[in-house]
Amino acid sequence: MNDFVQYVLTAVSLVFVIEGLLYALFPDMIRRFMAQAIAMPIARLRLFGFVMAASGFSFVWMMQYL
Repeated sequence: MNDFVQYVLTAVSLVFVIEGLLYALFPDMIRRFMAQAIAMPIARLRLFGFVMAASGFSFVWMMQYL
């Protein structure tokens, strides 16, 4: 399998593991966050999503040089 595909699949798998642990360990907190997200304007959610995606991309890019 291509190394890049393997890295991407590993990263997605780790996201599932971390998210699953958050749901299992802190279900009340997740419900509160979801309720807050529903109450937020769409533009703020999009901005938050863009900032998180850009931060994650930047972190992965910086990790290549460490």
